[in-house]
Amino acid sequence: MSPADLLDRLVGFPTVVGTPNGALMAFVADYLRAYDVPFTLLKGPEGDRYNLFATIGDASVPGYILSGHVDVVPAQEPEWQADPFVMRRVDERLIGRGCCDMKGYVAAALAAVPALQQMNLSAPVHIALSYDEEAGCRGVPHMLAALPDLCAAPLGCIVGEPTGLVPVLAHKGKAALRLLSDGRAGHSSRPDLGVNAIHGLLPALVAATTQAKALESGPQDTRFAPPYSSLQIGTIKGGQAINIIPEAAQAEIEARAIAGIDPQALLAPVLDALDEGVRGEWMSTYPALALDADHPLAKLVADISGKTPLGAVSFGTEAGLFQQAGVPSIICGPGDIARAHRPEEYLTQDELQGAVDMILSLGNALST
Repeated sequence: MSPADLLDRLVGFPTVVGTPNGALMAFVADYLRAYDVPFTLLKGPEGDRYNLFATIGDASVPGYILSGHVDVVPAQEPEWQADPFVMRRVDERLIGRGCCDMKGYVAAALAAVPALQQMNLSAPVHIALSYDEEAGCRGVPHMLAALPDLCAAPLGCIVGEPTGLVPVLAHKGKAALRLLSDGRAGHSSRPDLGVNAIHGLLPALVAATTQAKALESGPQDTRFAPPYSSLQIGTIKGGQAINIIPEAAQAEIEARAIAGIDPQALLAPVLDALDEGVRGEWMSTYPALALDADHPLAKLVADISGKTPLGAVSFGTEAGLFQQAGVPSIICGPGDIARAHRPEEYLTQDELQGAVDMILSLGNALST
């Protein structure tokens, strides 16, 4: 299959974050079997979602990982011109949910498999596919835990999020916290007989806004926009009517941390301010990415992409988790992040072929 045909097949599996992905992984497994590529399917604790790790070359030799996630965000926007899970080819555009973020990179890696299999690789090329990245990178930690049993310690990982095939050295880390407040319902005329769950959130919310302001004058990293760590209250839910004391309420708060800062630590003042009857639960967390500009991986990916590395991006990826696991990591993939999570998401034919060419350049660089 051509790269576009592979992308067409991948888009056809509606692997929305938080839902099963077994059918897509079965397709990938069959494809890899056809080229005698060994792989391991790793079932997640959810029971209906899988990571996949495949190796082209000698797994006992340190090599390089091509990392991509196969989940996508929902596609319920009315602006879609057709079924978002049926890829359309309009001129040079390949349109469908996940084409850009990031099934295009996955299709490129799979399209490169036949040629990579014919190369005499001095170091292996691994393909790592994960699930539920869009829910805060929940799937890949299970694969990383198994990595020592799957291959020799890798030399590096290329995470193919859309960067226009420009290597990116850094991104912020993120932590998301949900606050749950329990109250006691009643009529608003007798507040003395009830407990207002929304009111219970207020001390923590005040702490969140205070911390958000304080971070603006905290540690700075000019590679990022903004150059400081940030915090925001994203959602608040609670209450039925103005004359009913709300018995339950919740808020969701996220922190984004520059390199060297623990994103969970940014939310410590919020947790310290929790009122009685309010509890916090972590929704997701992943660390920042920071790769030195003179690291061999940065030079390698600059060479195979033909582009000078960019210092940082504001969005997060699984690269920070690979780095935390001891695998030097960089971001470099086809497409534009501005098209992700939007209706009529697309990748161009040239962008897709460019990703294939970059991966084949990696194989040539590793060939003896």
